[in-house]
Amino acid sequence: MPTQILSREDKADHPAVSETPEKAAQAAPPQFGRALLVAVLAAAVVSLVMLAFSWPTVTSDPTDLPIAAVGDAEQIDQIAENAPDGMLDLKTVDSRAEAVNFIEQREVYGAFVLEDEPEILIAKAASPAVAQQLSGIGTQMQHNIDQQAISGLQEGTKKMQEQMQNALEAAASGQAPPQGNPAGDGAGPAASAMEVPQVRITDVVPLSDDDPSGAGLAIAGLPLTLGGIVGGVLTSMGIRSRRMRLVGTIVYGVVGGLALALIMQTWFGILQGNFAINALAIGLSIAATVGLINGFVSLIGPAGIAFGAVLTMLIGNPIASLNQPKEFLAGSWGDIGQFFVPGAAGALLRDLSYFPDAPMALQWWVLSAWLVVGIALILVGHVIAHRKAHAAAH
Repeated sequence: MPTQILSREDKADHPAVSETPEKAAQAAPPQFGRALLVAVLAAAVVSLVMLAFSWPTVTSDPTDLPIAAVGDAEQIDQIAENAPDGMLDLKTVDSRAEAVNFIEQREVYGAFVLEDEPEILIAKAASPAVAQQLSGIGTQMQHNIDQQAISGLQEGTKKMQEQMQNALEAAASGQAPPQGNPAGDGAGPAASAMEVPQVRITDVVPLSDDDPSGAGLAIAGLPLTLGGIVGGVLTSMGIRSRRMRLVGTIVYGVVGGLALALIMQTWFGILQGNFAINALAIGLSIAATVGLINGFVSLIGPAGIAFGAVLTMLIGNPIASLNQPKEFLAGSWGDIGQFFVPGAAGALLRDLSYFPDAPMALQWWVLSAWLVVGIALILVGHVIAHRKAHAAAH
């Protein structure tokens, strides 16, 4: 009878085949415990991933949105009172032109111009969500104005009827009728209705026709994050020399930046502005992630891939504020997210495309700093490995 040869996995599943019943009974509990532990840890990881990506959306609540306001103190206070509690952080400016300048420099998301002809300035390129909320406030303002006009019209009509009644009573009694317009000092009801102001909504910085909803720009940060992680995995696993990993990081950033810029700008039309600068920004962002992963791998081995992926995908990406303004995130997480690669890259590409007058030095420095950290880790790993090899040789 031929001898049955079992693999290591088969022996683990059928310990009784290769072991005595007593040994199998002793081995079964540890195997069961290990399987249980692995399953629980896997479920915990899935829960953590779910929490990381859903928490910013579920807990999002617009708070302290910076909005400019042109008008007197009473008008501005009225806007603040009618808006949801804590939603707006109104900044008083002197003129409509100054408000537009603030919007173009990303100091505010929009503006209320509370003059004879009320106007709300929005910027869909800054945030479609905030633009929608400001438009909703404009609709409510128009409703209030119309209600006040209707109330005034009814009051004027009532006053006119009273004056006409008095005139008729005076004529019946043989007295002289009252002088003046029976409708009162103002124009007639029709004229009053025509003088009702209309709230205008003006999009100061609209989105491109190729990306009218802003969805493409909002999700642009995700391919950059995934591209950086994939590049980091491939270069760290495919290049054995630590010094050559540094070369691979730079080359990947240059080639990847050009390729993604061609797709996102010339093909899809998501990005606007100068192609070369956009390519440089994309290349710097993915090189920062690639360098970071290569740095961790060079320092601690293959486990470094997990460190780099967690830092960028599970921590940096959910708080990057790519789909919504940073003010929507609870606490200071929105501001913190701007100091990670996904947040800085997303903000930089938005500003390059639609807000060329906005300050961008912070984003450039953040991405450059992460790249420098990655390069430093690669070099440190190289020095440590060289010293170990030298010590082993002697």
